[in-house]
Amino acid sequence: MGMTMTQKILAAHAGLDSVVAGQLINAKLDMVLGNDVTSPVAINEMNKFGIDKVFDKTRISLVMDHFTPNKDIQSAQNCKQVREFAKKNDILHYYDVGNMGIEHALLPEQGIVTCGDCIIGADSHTCTYGALGAFSTGVGSTDMAAGMATGMAWFKVPSAIKVVVTGKKNKYVSGKDVVLHLIGEIGVDGALYKSLEFVGDGIKILSMDDRLTIANMAIECGAKNGIFPVDEVTLDYVNGRSQREYKVFEADADAEYDSVIEIDLSTLRPTVAFPHLPENTKTIDEVGEIKIDQVVIGSCTNGRMQDMREAAEILKGRKVAKGVRVIVIPATQQIYLNCIKEGLAEIFVEAGAIVSTPTCGPCLGGHMGILAKGERAVSTSNRNFVGRMGHTESEIYLASPAVAAASAIKGYIADPEKI
Repeated sequence: MGMTMTQKILAAHAGLDSVVAGQLINAKLDMVLGNDVTSPVAINEMNKFGIDKVFDKTRISLVMDHFTPNKDIQSAQNCKQVREFAKKNDILHYYDVGNMGIEHALLPEQGIVTCGDCIIGADSHTCTYGALGAFSTGVGSTDMAAGMATGMAWFKVPSAIKVVVTGKKNKYVSGKDVVLHLIGEIGVDGALYKSLEFVGDGIKILSMDDRLTIANMAIECGAKNGIFPVDEVTLDYVNGRSQREYKVFEADADAEYDSVIEIDLSTLRPTVAFPHLPENTKTIDEVGEIKIDQVVIGSCTNGRMQDMREAAEILKGRKVAKGVRVIVIPATQQIYLNCIKEGLAEIFVEAGAIVSTPTCGPCLGGHMGILAKGERAVSTSNRNFVGRMGHTESEIYLASPAVAAASAIKGYIADPEKI
């Protein structure tokens, strides 16, 4: 029996000729990731067991992004602890104010993760790097501590769902709409502890930013990871960027899948996830007129350059609706700088939006845009759980940057085609 792409990567990192779904393995890690929320817990665990050094200072990434620039004393203390740990261990990939970014945008951009890698991160959206043809998954802080100390991690090999993507997407349909459609179809537990393996002729239509968005939200339907084949789009992205030699893995022709899901891109419409679950989706034609108080364009899901350009295209020469607050958060310093160089920052400000330094910000109820009781927001982030962005009686509607920008102008959830 053949192996899926994920199974091949795991077998290689476990030093095995083959693996099967359900098998427990111990695999070598190419990268261990933590942020300002999860890293302090991992550091404390290492201290508890008297471990005073990391397995490889070049294979650990510590990114201060969730509450940075620090919003309060506790977040400042957390960052100080991580900063001192990074200095003590001479961690190569430490990112703080001035060279920071949202972790899941920063690591691919900087070539810190690459094709064929096996990656863990103490953040659930670590599955983002599957867009590069890597196995990456979120873990708890204790597993992060073990990974930093040993360079190894235990896994149960996941079974897989094949997602066959065909056709060509229409204007204003993006990777966000693809993944929201998928989650709406199978539900928030539809891929529980499975690998979502994306294949099909339609893949070549999807940009790297689209793929990163889709892989990022694999966890929102319960998946262990999401993964894309390595093709010309991937290689164009990693060549000249990857800091390490990469390896390309391909699924066997006789690989076994639990099920097959087909997505015809040509049939998709801009899609919105209603409160309070990402599976609660409607197409833009089914939404109706829902007034909003705030729009957030950013996050590890949709704060990349393509997202900034799509939002700016709609906002250019227009004004944000009266009574609506619009917060634009470029995901990395490089994206922020590109927004300035390309004139996008000027477009955002002239439209009546604010442009923030890279940060997770309000996505997890952190800061820079918390919602009050009864308020509604359209957000390009990945979760809309009760209280996720502030008050438990606020509401979050997940959407693409195009829908978010159109909604900012109209003051209600709007179709970008009708702006």
